[in-house]
Formats: sequence, structure tokens, C-alpha cells
Amino acid sequence: MEQPCPEVQKNSNICDVLQILGAKWAFLVIDELQKGPQRFKQLQRSVAVVKTQSLTDTLRHLEQTGIVRREVYPTVPVTVEYSLTEKGQDFHGVLKEMDRWALKWRIRDGQA
Repeated sequence: MEQPCPEVQKNSNICDVLQILGAKWAFLVIDELQKGPQRFKQLQRSVAVVKTQSLTDTLRHLEQTGIVRREVYPTVPVTVEYSLTEKGQDFHGVLKEMDRWALKWRIRDGQA
């Protein structure tokens, strides 16, 4: 994935967060998985604006960074379920604050 911060700011906590989240769709995926574990197709329907390959890439990245857990069940056909890890669940407060901020400024800017 592309590095979101220039070399000068590598020690920034915000840059660390951006590198962990990685993809522009990560916020939507985390928000959707906050509702509970989902299979790929369920998640794809919930975040319909995200193309299949982008969703796949986002889930892989979030799994590699410890935000999402991928669990494979030995059924026929194989069932794969995605859920948030403790680290991913901990991010929920940040998303709620972002939502609150967006609502506040959208109303004030006359966009509501």
C-alpha cells in the first residue's frame, strides 16, 4: 500500500494510524463490521460503493494489521467470515467522533 506520510513525519501517531488503516475504504468496512461478523457477500452488499477488488484488498490489509479477523469454516462450500479484533473494536469510538464532527459541520455549513 502507498505510504500516506512523507519521510519527515514518520514518527507522527496520525501517520501510524493511516498506515494501519491503509485504504480509503477501511473506515466503511470497520463501521460495517462493528455491527457484527459478516461474510464477504454480506459485507459487499452493505458497502456497495466499494468495488469487489478494493474490498478484497482492504480486508486483506486490515487483517494483516490486526484490525480484522478472517475465520474460515470447513463447510461445503467453504464459509469465510470477517469480524473485528479487539484492536478493530477499539476504533469504534474514533468513528463515532468522526460521525459527530461531520454532522456538526455539515449542518453549520448548510449541507444538511
